[in-house]
Amino acid sequence: MSTGVERLFDELGHFGRFQACLYFAAVFQAMSCGIHYLASVFFVETPKFLCDAPWNITNVLYGNHSGNSLEDVWSFYKPGNGAVVVQTINGEQWELSPCLKVQRHDAVNFRYEFYGNRSVESCGHYVFDHSQVKQSIVTDWDLVCEKEWLAKLSQPTFMLGVLIGALVFGDIADRVGRRPILMATSLCQFVFGITVAFTGNYYLFVVMRFLLAMVSSGYLVVVFVYVTEFTGNKVRTWTSMHVHAAFAVGIMVVALVGYLVRVWWLYQIILTLSTCPFLLYCWKFPETPFYLLAKGRHEEAQELLDTIAHFNGLEPKLKVSDLLDDNGKALLKSTQKDENGLEEPEKKLSLLDMFGSWKMASRSATCWAIWFIGSLGYYVFSLGSVNLGGNQYVNLFLAGAVELPSYFIGCFAMDRVGRRRTCAPALLLSGVACMLIIAVPQDIEFMAIILSMTGKFAIAIAFGLIYLYTCELYPTVIRSLAVGSGSMMCRVGSVVAPFCVYLAGIWIYLPQLIVGILAFIIGVLALFLPETLGEPLTSTLEEASALGTKFSKKKTKEDGVQMNLTDSKA
Repeated sequence: MSTGVERLFDELGHFGRFQACLYFAAVFQAMSCGIHYLASVFFVETPKFLCDAPWNITNVLYGNHSGNSLEDVWSFYKPGNGAVVVQTINGEQWELSPCLKVQRHDAVNFRYEFYGNRSVESCGHYVFDHSQVKQSIVTDWDLVCEKEWLAKLSQPTFMLGVLIGALVFGDIADRVGRRPILMATSLCQFVFGITVAFTGNYYLFVVMRFLLAMVSSGYLVVVFVYVTEFTGNKVRTWTSMHVHAAFAVGIMVVALVGYLVRVWWLYQIILTLSTCPFLLYCWKFPETPFYLLAKGRHEEAQELLDTIAHFNGLEPKLKVSDLLDDNGKALLKSTQKDENGLEEPEKKLSLLDMFGSWKMASRSATCWAIWFIGSLGYYVFSLGSVNLGGNQYVNLFLAGAVELPSYFIGCFAMDRVGRRRTCAPALLLSGVACMLIIAVPQDIEFMAIILSMTGKFAIAIAFGLIYLYTCELYPTVIRSLAVGSGSMMCRVGSVVAPFCVYLAGIWIYLPQLIVGILAFIIGVLALFLPETLGEPLTSTLEEASALGTKFSKKKTKEDGVQMNLTDSKA
């Protein structure tokens, strides 16, 4: 029988009807986070483009192909494989390239080859091939050539908002509660999401996307805590992992809508509206029992316990007083007593305590590396899937779809073979799959796609389990700090990921190769982490340091309130 607040799950069910309805309702909105995180894949899509000729075009030549307008040769045009020669209505001849145009002087005949005098001019405007992309922010605001970096900066800026949002809203949720933050971030997601579609210039677009990133990240952080505090430990591994599955479904929605809608602002509106039904019922969400008890709001907690019992078909016999044992009551206080019975402030621990010994230092460094490569690999595979060749919409859909079985397999393996024996092989598999891409000829696209999806499948397992694994590797006194600092490394990886994806301009598979090498090295390091499956949660640094040794077999009991309140601060 569990003690403390965890006892309520033994009495009322670990995943009863009430928790199930609440869980799926909350996780539904998590799809919007996956949607907004990956939406930029098609925002910044750059179609074929050329400098615009100064006059109306009457004749066009490109190699052996001719026509009366640029639309006649777009399907044959390949950037970097020669210019497009056009003749204007007044007889001028121009050679059009993506970032410059050349005027021919004294040209008599209209031919592709010309050996006379030319003059080079810069581009004032651009003409785009709209056969595949009707409108993107690139075509609307000419984010090409010297402005190309602005288009590439939009996703890193979004990820910076994700980092800041995780820090801000995670802390606020511990102060004002989970429910208000879930409601506020959901409403702001809708408002900012619609506003993004109606921004009239690039800079306002980036600002609104930054704010959207903050609230999306805030929701994702808090919903993870919310569902954890409403589900018992028998199903907590599955419920926490499958929050990520909802994120993956969001990626699949992006691919589907991107395929059907090729106008960026309409695409953004549809993506935002896809999860707006959540706003109709999120105001009915209750606060979590852990938070209510931690804040001393016992009457509200009792009403919630009675509601859960009724909804789960049980008699409401459980009382708040039954959940507050001595340890739980002590946890609600911010001071502790010394040996003379006097109250003294609780000792504050810092980041340095994670590196207090060589064993803990190596463990912390390895955990941080797993957090970093998990996030870096996840977003490199997702954002870079459209660069692998073949159909970019199918590639992105597959990048989301392969995550779904990865979480099922990851949960099963974690509870059967252990955390370390799941995490390390997953990273090694991802590394090997990515490094094998270097041996695939560039014209065999399907093999590169298969290997890349294998890498995404494996990295998703490691990325999904590191949350729980970190909680189990560190003691209560620094557990929140460990998960919080790991989450920071995760956000750093997400900020770096877009820049890594841009390396595909040097070699199309370079981003996957970089992730593969790092994943393999970190996978080897993960083999030296202690196994935590079946081990009790530790309370002190000494107990945590002894994990994996014979001393760790000593059973330690910990109140359920401690675990969940400290984890929630991540």
